[in-house]
Amino acid sequence: MPRPYPAEFRARAVALVRAGRPITTTAAELGISQSCLHNWIRQDQVNRGELPGVTTAESAELRRARKRIRQLELEVEILTKASQFLAEDKHRPKGSPGDRPTRRCRVASEGVLSCPPSSSEDKGHHEADQTDETICILSANAVVVDDY
Repeated sequence: MPRPYPAEFRARAVALVRAGRPITTTAAELGISQSCLHNWIRQDQVNRGELPGVTTAESAELRRARKRIRQLELEVEILTKASQFLAEDKHRPKGSPGDRPTRRCRVASEGVLSCPPSSSEDKGHHEADQTDETICILSANAVVVDDY
């Protein structure tokens, strides 16, 4: 697509024709086609309200609105897919982090973490090498200590 002429150039060409110069002469002197100049004159008449149609300002506003609508539709599509993905009841493999309860433990003393008991079998304490706060993840077989 050829590069559009500057708005000022188009306005001056239309002004020359409105001042009484013939379209054929004006188009030839400016190095543009007569049909191009006719289109500019027609759009000028629409912008002035002399002819019915979509003005240049309305056209620009419609382009911006359509672009925004496309952007919002894309965002809705992405959010819908994300929502569906998160809502799926996926089977998690045994031993995956989502399969085990997670409890926060506090340091009770050097190397010992104080954990709230989750069942009668769980005594609530275990030994750890860490001296700072950790997360204790209880699985069916063992106690795993992860830093956080």
